Amino acid sequence: MLSKFLNFVGVVLSLSYSAVAMSASELTPVTVLTNWYAQAEQGGLYAAKALGIYEKYGLDVTIQMGGPQVNNVQLLVGGKVDFSLGYGLQSLSAVREEVPLVSVAAWFQKDPQSMVVHEGVGNDSLEALKGKGIRVPAAGRISYWPWMKSLYGFSDSQLRPYEYTYGPFIIDPEAIMQGYVTIDGFFLAKENVKAKSLLLADYGWNAYSATMDTTRGMINKHPEIVQAMVEATAKGWAEYFADPEPANALIKEDNPEMQDALLAYSYARMQEEGILLSGAAKDGRYGMMTKERWQEFYEDMVAAGTLPEGLDWEKAFDLSFIEAVYND
Repeated sequence: MLSKFLNFVGVVLSLSYSAVAMSASELTPVTVLTNWYAQAEQGGLYAAKALGIYEKYGLDVTIQMGGPQVNNVQLLVGGKVDFSLGYGLQSLSAVREEVPLVSVAAWFQKDPQSMVVHEGVGNDSLEALKGKGIRVPAAGRISYWPWMKSLYGFSDSQLRPYEYTYGPFIIDPEAIMQGYVTIDGFFLAKENVKAKSLLLADYGWNAYSATMDTTRGMINKHPEIVQAMVEATAKGWAEYFADPEPANALIKEDNPEMQDALLAYSYARMQEEGILLSGAAKDGRYGMMTKERWQEFYEDMVAAGTLPEGLDWEKAFDLSFIEAVYND
């Protein structure tokens, strides 16, 4: 019996992970709320679920889909879910509003937000869009738009209604709209529209995205659960990019409208654009965050007038859990 236990410990150590697998009766129920309907952009969570990684870390994880009518912050702080996918500005804004939300990992080093433009009309850079009408949704108008005004001299007179569809863009060769680099090309190619996505992250928009958020209470009362969730999901992302099929099967169960072709497209674009593996994560450290980058982004938001000076911005995140995943 002792030899079997030692062999098991050896396997765990060889994977460089500290969690110990538990029997089904010992698993801790955990719910994580995503930021949209099930898609490739949440592949790490679904891989960790499909491959039993969460169970190996002692967790019985339920993945709950988000969507346009879902208030992630409200559900998280209200205790309806234990973890939620969010974004950097949301975490900093929570500090301002004295909401006990904390980011413990950042799966997306680059925010996939883009400006979609037609090819061949001169809109080949963010600078070239100054003074031109741009379709921006309400969320964008309070996040990256003030930054674009501050850094690139854009003005509110450029704002146009956003219809949450590519339809108006397709019929107007001069149109410019917010997009999402992991899906833009897929849908526009189906309409034979030659377009390109200007990734805001490539122009200095330094926001972390797809952050794993929890509450200060969870961190204080159950740090072991937070650590297990962060480690297991980081491993899930590594496994997803090794073989996406197990996760994709679960994604399609949750979201039957999801197409295999779109899953494949988003999977490829995330890698091509370095959405997960760039910056501090470029060496394979999924979810890594740094204090310096959080500070830089906070200062950008102060300059843009989005956040106030003097904010205790370090309350927005906790680096200890993601750093522990990769510390020897």
